[in-house]
Amino acid sequence: MAAPAASQRDLKAAVKEAGFAALVTFGLCIPIIAWGTRQNRDNVLVLDPRWDAVAWAVVIVFVGRLLIVLRQQGASERKSLVRFLPHGTFAFFQRNSRIFSLFGLGFLVTFPIIAINLAGWGGALKWIDNFGVQILIYVMLGWGLNIVVGLAGLLDLGYVAFYAVGAYSYALLAKNFGLSFWILLPMSGILAAFWGMLLGFPVLRLRGDYLAIVTLAFGEIIRLVLINWVDFSGGYAGISGIPRPSFFGIPFNASDEGFAARFGLEFSPLYRTIFLYYLILCLALLTAFVTLRLRRLPVGRAWEALREDEIACRSLGINTTSTKLTAFSIGAMFGGFAGAFFSARQGFISPESFVFMESAIILAIVVLGGMGSLWGCAIAAIAMIGGTELLRELEWLKAIFGNDFDPTKYRMLIFGLAMVVIMIWKPRGLISTREPTAFLKEKKTISADMVQEGHG
Repeated sequence: MAAPAASQRDLKAAVKEAGFAALVTFGLCIPIIAWGTRQNRDNVLVLDPRWDAVAWAVVIVFVGRLLIVLRQQGASERKSLVRFLPHGTFAFFQRNSRIFSLFGLGFLVTFPIIAINLAGWGGALKWIDNFGVQILIYVMLGWGLNIVVGLAGLLDLGYVAFYAVGAYSYALLAKNFGLSFWILLPMSGILAAFWGMLLGFPVLRLRGDYLAIVTLAFGEIIRLVLINWVDFSGGYAGISGIPRPSFFGIPFNASDEGFAARFGLEFSPLYRTIFLYYLILCLALLTAFVTLRLRRLPVGRAWEALREDEIACRSLGINTTSTKLTAFSIGAMFGGFAGAFFSARQGFISPESFVFMESAIILAIVVLGGMGSLWGCAIAAIAMIGGTELLRELEWLKAIFGNDFDPTKYRMLIFGLAMVVIMIWKPRGLISTREPTAFLKEKKTISADMVQEGHG
C-alpha cells in the first residue's frame, strides 16, 4: 500500500507544479496575447480579445510541465525510453559517420537537380536559395564559431562583428575599386582575422561571463560604428549596387554577354542561384576540412587543452596567448568569408543585417548541435534555419484555430518551444559524445558523462 500512496503523492505534486506553471503563464499572457491590436479605417487603435489563444497557451504549458515533472520523478526508477532511443541512434550515426558523410555529400551535390525535378524551374528557386544557400551560410558560420567556442572554450557573443567586417570589406572594395570577387574573398577573410586578433589581445586574461560581456560589447561597437560613420558605411541606408560574382568573367544577366546567352540557354535567375549554391557549398566544405586538419595538429590539441583547464594548459608549457589568438583569428576568418559571400549574394547590406540576434542564432547552432561537433552544428543549422523557413508555411493550422489565425505571428513562438524541448531532452547538444583527437592504440568514443557540461 506504500507504493500506491507514494505514486499518488508524486502525481499530486506534479499536478500542483504544473498548475502553478499554468497560472504564471496565464498572468504573462494577459498583457501579451490576450488582446491583439489593429487600426481601423479611422486610424484608431482597436483591441481584439484573443482568450482562446490564452487558453491554448495555458493548456500546453500545463500538460508540458506535468509530463516533464513525471519524467523527472521516474528517472531514478527506470531508464527513459525517450532518452534511450536517441542515444543509441546518435551512437550508431557516429560509428558509421564515414558512410553518412559520403551520403550527405552526394545529397548536397545533387540537391539543385533534385529540387528542379521535384518543384520545377519556378519552384526550385525558392528551395535552392531559401533552404540550400541560406542553411549553408549558417553551417559555415557555425563551424567558424565552433573553433572559438567548441574547441577553444572561449565564449564569444560578438561573432557577428566578423561577419559584418567580411561583408563590408567586400562591398566597399568591390564598389569603390572594382576588384574581383575572387580577389576580395580571401582579403575579406584576412581583414576579419586581423580584427579577430585585435579582439583577442584585450581579452587574453578573461574567461566565462567576463569574456562573453566583452565580445558582446565588441559586436555592438562594430554595429554602432557602421550606423554612425555615414561617410564610410552609408549608415542605416547601407550599401547597394554591390557587384555580383561572375562565372569566370561571365555575368549572370540577360545581356548578350550573359551566362545564358553564352551557352545558348533561356535566361533564368536560377542559374545564378545554382552557382551561388555550389560556391557556398565549396566554402563550407573548406571550413570543415581546415577545422578537421587543425584539430589533429598541435594547435588543435592546444585548443582542446585550453578548453578543459587553462591552468593545466599553462603548466604543460603551452603558450595560451598564441593559442587564444589563433582561435579568435581563424574563427573570425571563416566569418569573414561568409560575410563576403553574403554581401555578394544580396547585392545590398546594412547594419540591420548584423544585429546581436544573428550572434545568438549562430551560438545557438553551436550549443544545440554539441560544442566541438561538426556534424552537430550542421544538423542544428538545418533544424534552426530550415525549420524557421518551414514554419512560414503554417496555413494548415487555420483548419484547427479558424480562418482568423495568422501563423506568421506564432512561428517563432513554436520554434522557441521546440528549442526548449530539445535542450531539456539533450542538454549537452544533439551530438554529445566525442572521439578523442589523440589516442594510444585504438580510438574509443568518449561518453557525454566524461566531459564537462556544455563542452565536448
